[in-house]
This record gives sequence, C-alpha cells and structure tokens, in this order.
Amino acid sequence: MKGTILVTYKILCKADLNKELSLNDLLTNEKIAKIIKSEYAKGFRNLVLNAEPNDSVIKIETQKELHTFEVLKDDFADILDLAEEDALNKKLIKKDCERVELVDIETKP
Repeated sequence: MKGTILVTYKILCKADLNKELSLNDLLTNEKIAKIIKSEYAKGFRNLVLNAEPNDSVIKIETQKELHTFEVLKDDFADILDLAEEDALNKKLIKKDCERVELVDIETKP
C-alpha cells in the first residue's frame, strides 16, 4: 500500500482521573442543584431540576498532551507498538506513566 498514516496518541498515568457522570446524577447532587438554582433562577422558589430521559453523560478526565508520528500504511498492524516505541524515543514514558492510548489514526495519500 502506498501512503502514510498520521497517528495521534497520549500517555496514560496511574494517577489520571477518568470518570463519567450522568446528568441526572449531577442534578441530584444538592450542592450542584443549589448553585444552578442561584445562578439561573434567582428569587424563585420550589424549583425542581430534571434531565431528559436520554440522560447525557459528562466526562471528567485528566487533560493530556497529544503526540503524533507518521508511519507507512504497511505498518498499520503495528501502530500500537510503534506508538509505544515513539514514546520511548521521545522519553515520554516514566514511572507510573507507562501506557499509550491511541487517539486518532488518519490516512494520507
């Protein structure tokens, strides 16, 4: 195959936060509900906060720097190994930060 692949990855650490909250869970929290009511409905009483049944999800995660490198399309099967190798070469892998997560794979002609 001709062409290249642009690979984007990030380094994951043991201390990273990656949590998902449903909108319903968030609105049932008394502190959050009080803040929303005081900010958007000041002076009103007997208010109830509701979420739609399709319940959206809010993600709380550690912001990470994204790293990129380019490989030939022939190397597609080895992309994860090559990302780990790239991270080692750039000295991004340290104690407690040893995992690589692929974020995006973009083909180029």
